[in-house]
Amino acid sequence: MFRGARGYLLYGLGFFVVLEIMLVAAVYWWPTFEQNLPSIKAIAAPIKMLSSLVDQVDQFGVSGYIVGQHFFKGCSALGTAAAVLFGANAIAGEAHRGTMEVWLARPVSRRRLMGERWFGGLLVVIAPVFASSTTVPALLGMFDKTMAMSDLMRCSVHMSAFLAAIYSVAFLWSCYGSEPMRISFVMLFASVMVFALYLVEGVTHYSLYRLVEIKVFMRIITEDAMNWTLLAPMLGCVVIAYALSSRAFLKRVP
Repeated sequence: MFRGARGYLLYGLGFFVVLEIMLVAAVYWWPTFEQNLPSIKAIAAPIKMLSSLVDQVDQFGVSGYIVGQHFFKGCSALGTAAAVLFGANAIAGEAHRGTMEVWLARPVSRRRLMGERWFGGLLVVIAPVFASSTTVPALLGMFDKTMAMSDLMRCSVHMSAFLAAIYSVAFLWSCYGSEPMRISFVMLFASVMVFALYLVEGVTHYSLYRLVEIKVFMRIITEDAMNWTLLAPMLGCVVIAYALSSRAFLKRVP
């Protein structure tokens, strides 16, 4: 999937452009959304979880709208797909293309090979999140609104930890497999199902997307601090998955 630094740059730039287009569109429609909020609340009322999301935006104003549109919708949905695709192809892609032996023949250690592939893919996933978030104040300035850069960066850290956990799980599976399409299909199907559970009353608490809902980001903003209760387990997942990936890759036979 990747071919050196240029490959990482191109994929990362593409991800950033899509996130930025979604963000620009969301900010552009903010005045219309704000003006029609009562009607939107009435439409969302029959679905409790959807109604709750709209109520949160109403409560927190433009900040709630931005974290909902940019982080909860854009970065979590699109970012999950990017994390799965990049992670699943990282190692299994080499095996599937028949280039594993050639890749392993490079005069560097396996630990370095895996580390370069892991960190390169992770950077493609999380760098666009931070880059697009830095443009929020300028975009909101067109409508005399603002958000603190520090708040946006903390939210970006939390969002990146969530995506890093998903990426690490996909990468771990990739270290054992040789069919990236199957890995991607299963994980993307599972992510859609888990996201759908978020909107179902009664089972919403079993959805991983509760970790990146609007209330979580608004708590980070209002308390001016990271939510370590949620952040620590996600980072722990990353560390454990990386350790298991390293073990699997070192023992892997081409």
